Amino acid sequence: MKRQQVTAYQSDLFTVAVKDSVCPCVDSEAVSRANTSKALQVEEAGEQERALTLDLMGAVLSHSNITQAYKQVKRNKGVAGIDQMKVDEFATWYHTHGESLLSQLREGTYIPQGVKQVEIPKPNGGKRRLGIPTVTDRVIQQAISQVLSPIYERDFSDYSYGFRPQRSAHDALKKGCEYVQTGRMIVVDIDLKTFFDVVNHDRLMYMLSQKIGDKTLLKLIRKYLQSGIMTGGIVSQRIEGTPQGSPLSPLLSNIVLDELDKELEKRGHKFVRYADDCNIYVRSQMAGERVMESVSNFIESKLKLLVNRDKSQVCEVFQTKFLGHTIQIDGYLTIAKQSIERFKDKVRSITKRNRGVKFEQIIAELQPLMRGWLNYFRYARCKGLLKNLDSWIRRKLRCYRLKQCKRVITLQRFLESRGVDSWQSWILALSGKGHWRKSGCPQTHQALSNKWFESVGLYNLTLNYERLNN
Repeated sequence: MKRQQVTAYQSDLFTVAVKDSVCPCVDSEAVSRANTSKALQVEEAGEQERALTLDLMGAVLSHSNITQAYKQVKRNKGVAGIDQMKVDEFATWYHTHGESLLSQLREGTYIPQGVKQVEIPKPNGGKRRLGIPTVTDRVIQQAISQVLSPIYERDFSDYSYGFRPQRSAHDALKKGCEYVQTGRMIVVDIDLKTFFDVVNHDRLMYMLSQKIGDKTLLKLIRKYLQSGIMTGGIVSQRIEGTPQGSPLSPLLSNIVLDELDKELEKRGHKFVRYADDCNIYVRSQMAGERVMESVSNFIESKLKLLVNRDKSQVCEVFQTKFLGHTIQIDGYLTIAKQSIERFKDKVRSITKRNRGVKFEQIIAELQPLMRGWLNYFRYARCKGLLKNLDSWIRRKLRCYRLKQCKRVITLQRFLESRGVDSWQSWILALSGKGHWRKSGCPQTHQALSNKWFESVGLYNLTLNYERLNN
């Protein structure tokens, strides 16, 4: 296929349409003929779609696409894979070995390296397994994703919001609030058990082959699905699942779960899906129980995925969380308790009193955490909560600063240097109270006032929340 055809395909994907136009007054034989003709048109359209994708490897390996992929991988940062190559080192490596790499990819002889397995704690306990590919494989997977995403994006459900351009978690939450405001206050919260670990490779490859005609690209994707996992220096083969943490996994997960979206649409359900988090909104508990049973059976029997029956539930919207938020019965958002505790745990980790780093560095580390957290939760009703968090963070910082004064005389001199009366400084310095209790005393508040924290650049959650929502 000519490159011009590939380019045209990417700019205007899948323009073939089949129209339903059966006249109600025709006889059954005519209807049968029309249906047969329609089926043939659909089949022909599918073949035409696949024909347009026969040379996608050319688009994947183009200089501009590889360059864009590397820039994206660099923005995402991340650690080195099993080959220990850092992200910043790839450009130099590619300058020397790029032609050989591209040649192997074109010929279908390239073999991906194994992924490094790491475990991170889940918010609700347990461990989440992540697979970290090498930088080279991350760039290649990102390049594949950039070419395939436009192909599938057109057909994805309007009710799917995860890992898609121009869509975000905020959009998903807004849609959920709209459902609740129309009286759908019961939510069917379906939890997919270890989704990324149980995806069937054969089923996924079959789904990909329905639209992708480039066999070289399909073989490469299968190689990535089956690439080994290195644990404790030993690489083991993967027979199912897709590594969570790879640039290609989000797209593949949407392709797998798009079948669920289409089924829910066909049944007329009001739902929102973000990655493997799926909430269906109904009007009664009884309806919710029916939906939970039928949808769970569909997922397990048709999609060959596992539903975590212990974590899935049918309840009122305010009794569960969705994307870190809780939707109240009036349709407004609040921040889920688990999200608050997770944020406080991160603050505690940064302000840990035995870290032994400069006070200025502590504040500098808090800035991006507080800014990112507030940007994510800016649409929630939480002004009172933010005031309490601001106060608590300042007290943690006061406690940390007092801890740095290891001797009585050092603490007294510090307080006095900050404008505290000499006698009052001695009273606090000689007190037998612990550092946390001392951090709440008037002397400490005078020495490290709210205005002083503002002057040193501490991010203020309350003030910035008001700015974001004005």
